[in-house]
Amino acid sequence: MTPSSWRPDVLGPGYEQRTVELEPDDEGEVVVTVVRRVPDEDEPVRPARAVLYLHGWSDYFFQTELADTWHGLGAAFYALDLRKYGRSLRPHQTPGYVDHLTEYDADIAAALGVIREDLGAHAAVMLMGHSTGGLVAALWAHRHPGAVRGLVLNSPWLELQGSSVARTVSGPAIRQLARFQPRAPLPNVDPGYYARTLQDRDDGTWVIDDAWRPVPSFPVRAGWLRAIISGHARVAAGLSIDCPVLVLLAGRSLFSTRWTEEMREADIVLDVEPLARRASHLGRVVTLVRIPGGMHDLALSTPRPRALFFAEIVRWSAAYGWS
Repeated sequence: MTPSSWRPDVLGPGYEQRTVELEPDDEGEVVVTVVRRVPDEDEPVRPARAVLYLHGWSDYFFQTELADTWHGLGAAFYALDLRKYGRSLRPHQTPGYVDHLTEYDADIAAALGVIREDLGAHAAVMLMGHSTGGLVAALWAHRHPGAVRGLVLNSPWLELQGSSVARTVSGPAIRQLARFQPRAPLPNVDPGYYARTLQDRDDGTWVIDDAWRPVPSFPVRAGWLRAIISGHARVAAGLSIDCPVLVLLAGRSLFSTRWTEEMREADIVLDVEPLARRASHLGRVVTLVRIPGGMHDLALSTPRPRALFFAEIVRWSAAYGWS
C-alpha cells in the first residue's frame, strides 16, 4: 500500500484527503481515498479515538454534518471512498464493481493504517456504515474480532427486498449469469425519486457531485449482486460481532411507481422491516433505533428526523462508545 500526502478535499476548508494505492486488479490500478475532518486550530492534540465511515452504493462521502457530530463527541472523523467509487473512481474502472465483498478488507486496512499513522497505534476506532457500506462493515467486523470498539449502521442493507424468499428465488439465476458474464448490467429500475428528495430541498447542508452520485445510479452488475446476495445469506445465518452495534432505520418504507411528497419522510430504497429483523443476527449486544420521518440515508433526512438521528448516536455513544 502506497499512501499519498494529505491535500485539500473537494468539500473545502476543514477537510483533507489522502489517496492510498492498492494492489491492481484485472482492470488495472486500484486506489482508495481517505477523507478526514481537519482538527480545529485550538485542539492541542489529536484525540485518542476515531470514527471511520463507509458510504453506500453509487455514493461517496459528503455528509459534513455527520462528521461534525462525531467531532463534537471528541472523535477524529475519517471517511473512506471505497475502490471504484467517488474520489477513488478511475476512468478505466467499472463503477462500484467487486466480485466479493471481502475485497474491501484491503480498503478498510488501508484506511485504518492512515488513522493509526495520524493518531497512534492504540487509538480506539469506531466503524460506521451506510446501506451497502453497512453490510460491508458488519461482515468485516464479524471477520475481524477485536479490531474496532463499536459498529454504527445507518440503514444497513442486511437483506434483499422481499426478505430471504426473494433472495432464494433470484439467487440461482444471478449466480448463473455472474458465472459467465459477471459485469453484465442488470435492468436499471432507479426512477430518480430518491435523488429528488435530496436535490430539490433548501434545508440541506450538502452539495452532491452528479458524476460520483449519478441519476439514475450506476448500473448494478451480476457479479456484484451475487456478492451482495452472498453477504445477505451470511447475515441470515448469524454473525458474531464482538463489539456493541447500533442499527438505525427509518420508521417506515414507501414504494410507489409515482412520485409522492411522502417519499421525503420514508425509506424509499430499502424495506426496513426485514432489516429490523436481521439486526438481531449481528451479535450479542445490538441496539435498534427507528427514526420516524427518516429517509434512507438518515443523515440526509429533513431537519427534525435528522436531528433525532444524531441525538440517538450521541446517546448510544455515551453508553457504549469506545468502551
